[in-house]
Amino acid sequence: MSEEPESDTKQGGVAAVERAIAILNAFHAGDSSLTLNELARRTKMYKSTILRLLTTLVQEHCIVRLDDGSYQLGSMLLHWGGLYQSALKLDDHVPPILRRLVQETEEGASFFTREGNHRVCLFRVDSPRSIRDHIRTGDLVPLDKGAAGRVLTAFDPTVTPPSRTPEQPYIITVGEREPDIAAIAAPVFGPQKNLRGALALSGPAARFSVELLPSMSARLLAAAADLTRRLGGDASIFDSWHAKTRPAALGETTRG
Repeated sequence: MSEEPESDTKQGGVAAVERAIAILNAFHAGDSSLTLNELARRTKMYKSTILRLLTTLVQEHCIVRLDDGSYQLGSMLLHWGGLYQSALKLDDHVPPILRRLVQETEEGASFFTREGNHRVCLFRVDSPRSIRDHIRTGDLVPLDKGAAGRVLTAFDPTVTPPSRTPEQPYIITVGEREPDIAAIAAPVFGPQKNLRGALALSGPAARFSVELLPSMSARLLAAAADLTRRLGGDASIFDSWHAKTRPAALGETTRG
């Protein structure tokens, strides 16, 4: 095992800080605690270096040393996570994503959240085309009508058991909310895989053709992954979906 010299940093960073972060990043989902040997294996650092950094991390409550000599993440990380979530505002992140989607697809883009048996449009950017889907910010739509509503139901573990979550990462509907209107929607997640909302493209059904849907769905999924990252979620879930989704697949389609 080789150790980088103290002066070796990435893009002008500080080596000690980078190594401390590497220790924190060594903890994965499902790890209750890690031994010194496991930390050394995962970080590829000398144990002496890890112990030196752990001393400070323990003092700052970023790491806790257990009675058996192993280590687990400390309460300071939870404190920082709370600060991050309280400072996180949807209106800082959603509108830029919607504008990008409209520029790429020329269809209307919306972000919905659930409100009881309805979904509410929190953000909307209209299509530049004269013939388009007419939905406004603040509109309430029944949850069982349209792609976004179905996403908010299908990917909510309090409504749909994880075992029944769709294998496809998006849902398409045609004519459910309005005749001749089609929509494609994908979920957006926050920390702990909490469903934050649904990102949707909508417009005349004639423009949601079999030829255009693969490109449209790819752009939608990229936007949903980007927004998930911005909201503190784990976007790797979209990577696993991509691996399971055939290019020709068009998601779950429902016709009214």
